[in-house]
Amino acid sequence: MDEYITIALPKGKLFNKAVRMLAQVGYSADNVVEDSRKLVITNEETKVRFIIAKTVDVPTYVEYGAADIGIIGKDVLNEQEKDVVELLDLNFGRCRLMMAVPEASKREKLTDYAHTRAATKYPNCAKKYFDKLGIQVELVKLNGSIELGPIVGLSESIVDIVETGTTLRENKLVELDTLFTATARLIANRASFKLKFARLHRLVEDLRVLLAEEAAAKAKQ
Repeated sequence: MDEYITIALPKGKLFNKAVRMLAQVGYSADNVVEDSRKLVITNEETKVRFIIAKTVDVPTYVEYGAADIGIIGKDVLNEQEKDVVELLDLNFGRCRLMMAVPEASKREKLTDYAHTRAATKYPNCAKKYFDKLGIQVELVKLNGSIELGPIVGLSESIVDIVETGTTLRENKLVELDTLFTATARLIANRASFKLKFARLHRLVEDLRVLLAEEAAAKAKQ
């Protein structure tokens, strides 16, 4: 299957935009939909295969070579620190990883949260953040509804991804600090990037042109 390019796509908020963007530069196949029952979808004419995976699994498929390339958020890359090549910032799916606390119990300084608990889906990123602040915070790993942590007394704060901040406001939480901003990234397996360099390099350049065109069109609006 060396002549094929295998692409890992993440289920969720990045999926539709990723599929559209790849199709615009000639990487498409019939029935590439998020709820597809097929595990692998192939376009025999263009020699492209798609794997539709859980978001957190995409970097693993790419790292181990089950997929040549993948599209994934920078937040997941920072958290997992997989051995992959980051090829391109695709400039969509923008969000930020932030620390938030209940409005009613907000403390004066970030360092006032030393020796408290923070609920998060991103323990590695959170640990680096608090280490940089020079404070010890106990991290409680959750997989969903992170905002619930402070509400039920599980934690004094949360470290989580936010896009608009609506969920924070609805739960009377206030953002204290931003750890980093994240967008969708195109990543590649290190061996694949060498062995299939010509084709992958062309894909990257075609995507660069597309991104430039989109930026120009947005600037005119």
